[in-house]
Amino acid sequence: VQLQASGGGSVQAGGSLRLSCAASGRAFSTYVVGWFRQAPGKEREFVANIGWDVYVKQYLESVKGRFTISRDNTKNTVYLQMLNLKPDDTAVYYCAAGKVMGQREIDFGFWGQGTLVTVSS
Repeated sequence: VQLQASGGGSVQAGGSLRLSCAASGRAFSTYVVGWFRQAPGKEREFVANIGWDVYVKQYLESVKGRFTISRDNTKNTVYLQMLNLKPDDTAVYYCAAGKVMGQREIDFGFWGQGTLVTVSS
């Protein structure tokens, strides 16, 4: 599975962005897909994931109610809708695919390149 993340950009606090993770390769619909982020000077952290059946989702506590993960298996794409963005959300966002509903980097064997999100106050 090859992944390509896009949709990052610069917004002011309170703004919104939608990230996309487009996948190529077979059986994408059978993979769990996650979003991670890495802020400057910090370790990469889990943000959200979604199961293959689109119903099971998990979120980082600090993004609950503001971020929504979704997927369209007909388009081999997973989205991360981000609302009410805060300066603390500034980071490089990565999408990843794996076979378990996990929140650790080790749970995901395939990674896309990152897309930068910058939120100014």
